[in-house]
Amino acid sequence: MLLMRIGAPGAERPVVRVGDLTYVEVGDLVGDFDAAYFAAGHDRLREAVAARVEAGQVGEFAGERIGAPFARPHQIICIGLNYRDHAAETGQAVPDEPILFTKAPNTLVGPDDDVRQPRGSTKLDWEVELGIVIGRRTSYLDSPEEARAAIAGWVLCNDVSERAFQIERGGQWSKGKSAETFNPAGPWLATPEEIDDVNALGMWLDVNGERRQTGSTATMVFDPFTIVHYLSQFLVLEPGDLVNTGTPPGVGMGLRPPVYLRPGDLIELGIDGLGTQRQHVVAPR
Repeated sequence: MLLMRIGAPGAERPVVRVGDLTYVEVGDLVGDFDAAYFAAGHDRLREAVAARVEAGQVGEFAGERIGAPFARPHQIICIGLNYRDHAAETGQAVPDEPILFTKAPNTLVGPDDDVRQPRGSTKLDWEVELGIVIGRRTSYLDSPEEARAAIAGWVLCNDVSERAFQIERGGQWSKGKSAETFNPAGPWLATPEEIDDVNALGMWLDVNGERRQTGSTATMVFDPFTIVHYLSQFLVLEPGDLVNTGTPPGVGMGLRPPVYLRPGDLIELGIDGLGTQRQHVVAPR
């Protein structure tokens, strides 16, 4: 299934995309795509959607705003320097173990919502990433293979970053990762059976029509299942949690000379099977 939420911010309703232009309403069945939904699993909804499609209970998209495809998570955990060529462009060593940092959960916005530059920002950057949504309460997994059963699905994310805040202001990376609008997600959450091989997905990002990032999940240092297994040794993952898995090369910080986002810029990005995003950069409030 392809899970989506459409409608105004704060009033999104859950739907399941069943065609390029069509969807099935499911708010009466699940309330929202939130922790309670993910903990219960997809099976009941999958059967109900099939029945509604068979009965012709299908709507057509009509230009509604697309929200993030799941409600605000308990936590957003990110993996740094998880592509060898991205580590090289930043001048840092490939890590021996996954580098962890967090983003504030309220950074989550829809795939086409504006990205707002924070006050004092001088080095606003982009990062196309594969996101993992957790499907059950998880800790101390025995193996990466066991992690498969803990994953509810996959999602396209933009791990927006402010590099001066992240690198030049001391302390932890989170201060350069947690401004409002810094985690566009969607347009849909693909349940696991929708993606044949999550370790072979093409990914790209353009700024103002110019290709900046081209990559593949095949070049990750730590694959998604290894990441979930690793995280489970240090913290408890909750249903609906989001894990951003790192970005391929081509970020603004890695260009020579560096290039950063400014108000008026247009970011477009995509991952195979997970759709595309389109964000305008707007000035600080």
